[in-house]
Amino acid sequence: MATVARMTTADPEARVRECLGRLGVDFNIVQCDPDLADTAAFCAAYGYAPEDSANTIVVVGKADPPRYAACVVLATTRLDVNHVVRDRLGVRRASFASADETIAVTSMMIGGVTPFALPDDLAVWVDTRVLERDRLVLGGGSRSVKVLGPPTLLSSQPGVEVVHGLALPPR
Repeated sequence: MATVARMTTADPEARVRECLGRLGVDFNIVQCDPDLADTAAFCAAYGYAPEDSANTIVVVGKADPPRYAACVVLATTRLDVNHVVRDRLGVRRASFASADETIAVTSMMIGGVTPFALPDDLAVWVDTRVLERDRLVLGGGSRSVKVLGPPTLLSSQPGVEVVHGLALPPR
């Protein structure tokens, strides 16, 4: 697994829309107040079910050089970073990437990170539960928009790996 090339395009929303347009799957862009972009606040304010919200979490494997991956899990589950993620990265220690690392790797703000328009060498892993939903709410590249669409948005994307057990039920 390679280190990740940093994104340089200034407008993450434009990159996301371009990527989505190439997939050939219907989707909607939903505007939101940036102060309400975090999952719980967004769902409460706009009437979306947390079970339909999928979070994209950047993780880092503690290696030299560090190894990164973007993991997509339902908001109602928790990422198994200590077992599944660590093992898939092939490292002894893994953790959630810091906000600064996430921004550097994706050029997206926390609260808007999405599995679309990421660097080509960044692994994208999707928990199987995500694909079982009828529709998903995902980040849109910024804190001002969300992407609403079917799970085929993810399964149609080249390079996405579906990982059984990537997420665990909440405690």
